[in-house]
Amino acid sequence: MYDDEFDDDDDIPSEDVADEATICCPACGMEIYEDSPQCPHCGEYVTSSTSRFWGAHPVGIIVFNGLGLVAVLVALFVMMFRP
Repeated sequence: MYDDEFDDDDDIPSEDVADEATICCPACGMEIYEDSPQCPHCGEYVTSSTSRFWGAHPVGIIVFNGLGLVAVLVALFVMMFRP
């Protein structure tokens, strides 16, 4: 009676889907499949021109790292010309 009445196998992702590469959506930052044309979370279209670096890292982290690099360079410059 219960063997083939309900097919719940559709809810379980296949092994192929679990092994697919993912990226972060450039608009909302949620994880999506790399070959997805559109983000299922925010609806933003993902184009091939989207940079993987910029799309994978939030802007705040990039700015913070850039400011840290500038601070280190300024410190080295000051140390070189100190009397």
